[in-house]
Amino acid sequence: MPMDNSTPDLIARRNRLLGPAYRLFYEEPVQVLRGEGVWLYDAAGNRYLDAYNNVASVGHCHPHVVEAIARQAAVLNTHTRYLHETVLDYAERLLATFPAEIGNVMFTCTGSEANDLALRVARTCTGGTGVVITKTAYHGVTSVLAELSPSLGLPEPTAAHIRLVPAPQSAGAETGEIFAGHVRAAFADMIQSGIRPAALLVDTIFSSDGVFADPPGFLAPAVDAVRAAGALFIADEVQPGFGRCGEGLWGFARHGLVPDMVTMGKPMGNGHPVAAMAARPELLKEFGARSRYFNTFGGNPVSAAAAMAVLDVIEQEGLIENAGSTGAYVRERLNTLRARHELIAEVRGAGLFIGVELRRGAAPATKETAKLVNSLRERRVLISAAGPNGNVLKIRPPLVFGREHADLLIETLDQALREI
Repeated sequence: MPMDNSTPDLIARRNRLLGPAYRLFYEEPVQVLRGEGVWLYDAAGNRYLDAYNNVASVGHCHPHVVEAIARQAAVLNTHTRYLHETVLDYAERLLATFPAEIGNVMFTCTGSEANDLALRVARTCTGGTGVVITKTAYHGVTSVLAELSPSLGLPEPTAAHIRLVPAPQSAGAETGEIFAGHVRAAFADMIQSGIRPAALLVDTIFSSDGVFADPPGFLAPAVDAVRAAGALFIADEVQPGFGRCGEGLWGFARHGLVPDMVTMGKPMGNGHPVAAMAARPELLKEFGARSRYFNTFGGNPVSAAAAMAVLDVIEQEGLIENAGSTGAYVRERLNTLRARHELIAEVRGAGLFIGVELRRGAAPATKETAKLVNSLRERRVLISAAGPNGNVLKIRPPLVFGREHADLLIETLDQALREI
């Protein structure tokens, strides 16, 4: 499919102005001008099924969220050094979604900032510096978080305080104990090297590692190992949070555990930049006694209004339930495709966060995966890929994704697979 005549010029202009560090999706990038629900529209008016963007979690340009942002922006926008009820109302409502042990929340603008703050708290409260992450993790783009995000493609972290562990693998009932064994060994090696542990930081659905969700509860033994080492568990909910996993609001809840801190971002404001870190009050009591924190735009009234509106939509439109039922339907249909296409090795996920691993025999089908993602783009269906070998289709559409959209996704995927 040829690119729109203006697209090459736009790419050249972007490269000239923004530099080479940014990346665009797809071999033939899409110029998106408008979004609505699960659809994105290009400059020619063509519509694309969005089966990837978890930022617009309640649907692109949801009118309730748009109206809430505009209404508050027309009245006041400032920061958290002034008293304002909206941010407190939102904090109360947000904290009510967590276990009782999580009693404080601090606001930021991005998930990177939230994870950075969580690490500051962990290091302050434990006196340690050591952090354990998975081998293909992504946790943010600050200098601290970039070295804890191997999926960015930077050289493998070599700092003495970092330990990498393999992501959980599908091993049935043994999944949890295998992963916990890696975590225990990482902390033991850290301690033996004279490094005091601070935290285990994981995305609770292991998004960048290739999407690993099952069996529910497998993460609990690893968290036990964290606490035995005197460290804290930080649940990175930036990607799996806000109902995407189809069972409650948070991915960690599937594992029957209570984190020490929870970070959140991307879908929190449906595209408006708002994020947060929630924590056990005893941790923030110690942190607050020994440190200060301020974020100019974190927790501003417009961000709080946007985030409050997102919770409204999730509740009023039953989007957690929809994520559960539609996600189950997508995985069922994907497994039907698996019976017809030997390239599909495994279908994983929870709710509307799904990974489809592609292999040629025992080998990762990396080239085929890239070709498939681009073939779907040509057919105006947008997804991406993840995993250490880039051979896992990553499907995480807006939570308003319905069965009719799932059918279009599966039928288009089937057509594209026939040509691989």
